[in-house]
Amino acid sequence: MHLHIVSPESLVTDALQQMRSENVDYLVVIDDDGRFLGLLTDHDIATKIIFGRKPLNKTLVREIMNTRLPVVTTDDTVEKCMRTMKQHNVRFLPVFDGFDFKGIVSSDDIIYEVVENRMEIFDPEEDQSYTFA
Repeated sequence: MHLHIVSPESLVTDALQQMRSENVDYLVVIDDDGRFLGLLTDHDIATKIIFGRKPLNKTLVREIMNTRLPVVTTDDTVEKCMRTMKQHNVRFLPVFDGFDFKGIVSSDDIIYEVVENRMEIFDPEEDQSYTFA
């Protein structure tokens, strides 16, 4: 598993550059001891920096990162993740096994999983191909 990590003491400009160079829309905020602290998303930057009129080059990640996300466990199903995302209106969920941070599940991950298993989900009894006339 590869995580895109940023320090809470990084400047938002550096985090934004990292997001651009790694082609991601979020970074996992980890402290020096390797503990999960939160997420920094493109949405956080847009709403808290741009609309909040904060100086991009003087604001630290820890000042705008999202620390109040719902979490799921490694035992939770895709359906549970979908319900949790919808209920809390979020695109990312931290995944824990007990107190151990294991990663992030995103709405894109769920879409990929559903598409990969679409026959099992939508047509469990039949293996049909549909064409448009």
